[in-house]
Amino acid sequence: MGWKKVTAPALRKVSGIENNRQPIPAIQEPVQNDEVLLDAYSQAVTAAAAKVSPSVVNINVRQMSRPLGPGENMHEVRGSGSGFVLTPDGFILTNSHVVHSASQIEVVLTDGGRYEAELVGDDPYTDLAVIRISAPPLTPVSLGNSQHARVGQLVIAVGNPYGFQCTVTTGVISALGRSLRSTSGWLIDNIIQTDAALNPGNSGGPLVTSRGDVIGVNTAVILPAQGLCFAIAINTAEFVASRLIRDGKIRRGYIGVAGQNIPLPRRIVRFHKIPAETGILVVSVEPGSPAQRAGLIEGDILLAYDGLATPGIDDLHRLLTEARVGVASPLTILRGIEKRTLRVVAEESANPGS
Repeated sequence: MGWKKVTAPALRKVSGIENNRQPIPAIQEPVQNDEVLLDAYSQAVTAAAAKVSPSVVNINVRQMSRPLGPGENMHEVRGSGSGFVLTPDGFILTNSHVVHSASQIEVVLTDGGRYEAELVGDDPYTDLAVIRISAPPLTPVSLGNSQHARVGQLVIAVGNPYGFQCTVTTGVISALGRSLRSTSGWLIDNIIQTDAALNPGNSGGPLVTSRGDVIGVNTAVILPAQGLCFAIAINTAEFVASRLIRDGKIRRGYIGVAGQNIPLPRRIVRFHKIPAETGILVVSVEPGSPAQRAGLIEGDILLAYDGLATPGIDDLHRLLTEARVGVASPLTILRGIEKRTLRVVAEESANPGS
C-alpha cells in the first residue's frame, strides 16, 4: 500500500476547517478602566465626607485626676474627642470614656462655634454617652443599619484626631460581630472591625458608608498594631442613646456574685446532660445581695440563668437585662455533684458587675 500525499488545502477541506472558519474574536477592553474606578472611589468618599462632616463636632473636656500616691494633690487634666449630632435640638452622641467624670465639657462645631455642653446620660457598659448643647438648629447625621454591613465594604471614619478637625480616613470593614471589653470590664457585642485609621481624638466620631450613613461609633484602636480599629454598631448605639435621652441611664440587672470561668468534669456534663462544658465558679457572694438571699454560696457553679446556659461570665452579663430586674428567675447551679435550682430576683445595677 502506498501513501498519498494530502496537501494543506485538502486537509482543511476534509476536516471541515475551511467551511467553519470563524474570525478570532477581538479582545474587548474592560468597561471601566482603573482611572474610572479611582474616580468613582474618590467621588464616593468626597460625597460621604461632605454629607457627614457638618454634623461632626470636637469635644474638649476637663477632668480632675486622682492622686497617684500619698501626699499628691488632685489636679486638672484636659482631653479631647469627637462626637456627632443626633438631633437638630442639640443632642450629641460620643464615647463614655471621652466625657466620663468630666467637670467641664465644651463642644466646637465645624463653623467654629463653641458651646458648653451638659451630660445627658453616660453608659460605661457600652462606652456610649449623650451630651447636649443649646445652639441654633443643627444638622443631624443620617443613621444607617449596621445589620446590613458587609465584610469588605468601604467605610469612612470622620473625627478630630489630636485636635485636627474633620479628619477623614478610609478603609473597609475587616470583620463583623467582634466583642470588645469596655473600660468598665463589660463585654460589648456586635463590634465592627475596620482598617480605617483611627487615632486619639477619633473616639466618638462616626463610621459611615459610601452613602454617608452612620453605621458605627468609632471607639478603640489596638496599639502598636496597625489597621486594628473598632466601632460600636449604630443599632446598639441608637438603642442606648434613646434610653439615655429618655432616662439618663440604662437599667441592667445585678445579682451580686463574683466568679470565674472553669471547665466542667466530663462525667458531670454527661450525667446531668449539661449543654455546655464550662460554667461559672462562684468566688464570692456580696452580703445582702440577691444571690445571697437566693441561697447561693461560694464554690457553687452557675450553669444557667432563667433557663439559658451561662458557660461564661460574659454570657451571664448578656442575660442580666432591664427585663429581668425585679423578676424571680430560676438559677441552675452545681453544688458538689448535685444539680440544683434556686430562684433569684435581680436588682437594678448601680455599678458594672454581675
